[in-house]
Amino acid sequence: MAISNSLQDAYRRILYVRLPCNPIFPIGVVYLADHIHKIAPDVEQCIFDMGTVPPLDFFTALDASIDEFKPNLLVFSWRDIQIYAPVGGRGGNPLQNAFEFYYSLNPIIKLRGALNGLRLFTSYYTELWRNSALIKRGLARAKQYHPEARAMIGGGAVSVFYEQLGTKLPKGTIISVGEGEALLEKLVKGASIESDRCYVAGEQKPRKGLIHEQPAPIEKTACNYNYIESIWSDFNYYFRDRDFFIGVQTKRGCPHNCCYCIYTVIEGKQVRINPADEVVKEMRELYDRGVRNFWFTDAQFIPAKKYIDDAVELLEKVVDSGMTDIHWAAYIRADNLTPRLCELMVQTGMSYFEIGITSGSQELVRKMRMGYNLRVILQNCRDLKSAGFNELVSVNYSFNVIDETFDTIRQTIAYHRELEKIFGADKVEPAIFFIGLQPHTHLEEYAFKNDILKPDYDPMSMMPWTAKKLLWNPEPLGSFFGEVCLQAWQRNENDFGREVMNILEERLGKTELESALVAPVLVKA
Repeated sequence: MAISNSLQDAYRRILYVRLPCNPIFPIGVVYLADHIHKIAPDVEQCIFDMGTVPPLDFFTALDASIDEFKPNLLVFSWRDIQIYAPVGGRGGNPLQNAFEFYYSLNPIIKLRGALNGLRLFTSYYTELWRNSALIKRGLARAKQYHPEARAMIGGGAVSVFYEQLGTKLPKGTIISVGEGEALLEKLVKGASIESDRCYVAGEQKPRKGLIHEQPAPIEKTACNYNYIESIWSDFNYYFRDRDFFIGVQTKRGCPHNCCYCIYTVIEGKQVRINPADEVVKEMRELYDRGVRNFWFTDAQFIPAKKYIDDAVELLEKVVDSGMTDIHWAAYIRADNLTPRLCELMVQTGMSYFEIGITSGSQELVRKMRMGYNLRVILQNCRDLKSAGFNELVSVNYSFNVIDETFDTIRQTIAYHRELEKIFGADKVEPAIFFIGLQPHTHLEEYAFKNDILKPDYDPMSMMPWTAKKLLWNPEPLGSFFGEVCLQAWQRNENDFGREVMNILEERLGKTELESALVAPVLVKA
């Protein structure tokens, strides 16, 4: 069935509803509203961020927002669904709950993990029900004012689980995959949306490979925060305490092929650079409102060597802007740093960055298709330290990846200790993840080929037998890592990552650094 779009010329009142989540600045909703204002300034818009609303008020606050604005197009943003992470979340620490239940030999701790896991399980499904109910209730209430009212939904969670969400949403809801500007623009202008990365719940099935279709190119200009403030009553919520990092996007897309990562699928492999002047102009608008902490929300701040000059240009323009007292942070592929970039990063106030190397073994980095050269990263980190960087570095490690062995673990420990020598042990924070299986990734294909999962599995399931596989801590090393992590939480749950590295070194030792930096290519006879 073709996507019907006969009523778009009536969509002149848009209410953006960011569904409940942790209080993180809703940059996606803000950019959507800014884009529509620029291409159709006569459209009335309003932002309602439920991240600022107490849980007991979710439904009544949504009702009040709709009653006041009377939208005929509701745009819902759903940020989070999957929850496997070593951080606090629904009902506590999801990773710790799972590991206590699956791996503890102590029946009391195992029971605690089971009870906390049950609370997590209940909370997860309650949130799914609640968000679905909010969408249904919001649409029904909007239809009281405009019978032709419609709902559109997008966001990070939707892009990952778009196939599963189709049965959970009201019939006629437009489910958007990836970026939403082009789709929303067509809705406002009354153009056909049949070729866009979307489908209509209850009316059609998503096209095969929809998520792999390329996003529409959008010329990004500086966000007009004077306008955003005028349509968002709680705009100042994120600026009151001056401790939030406010998102600014400098580019979209990621050219890499990491086996477990969904970014390159959602955003597309084509990197689209936002003009440096426009990025600095946007930062300046926020700066003049008192913002001093910025998070560059790109998948990777410097995704490849060909974009080094763009990063240099941007940071040089930040220097020229006179914003000398700012702090910024980002995900960074440290293999793409240069001495000049290192100088500019320090000069412009980079106060924290994350390196997602996943493993300190070059052999495993290659097998995961990550494209890193670990030797180059070490040298670039030395350059960054020489340039005067003396802030926190978060290094993301995911143990028990494909073909992990005790030897590759020893290599990762050696590599991590070298990073500590460069920056100082107190400045290098190992963040221990387990890579987690996401739909539409190479890791999912690997799981199918190796009979770990069946093609008809439900990636949104929290049933214990599915969740354990999606967490991705397979045997024969799964129980070993379970034991190590449990011991680390017992020793010092507030410094979990460092304790994991210490325990691994106590048990396994470490290799010579050089063995971590080489990956012999095996030639089949």
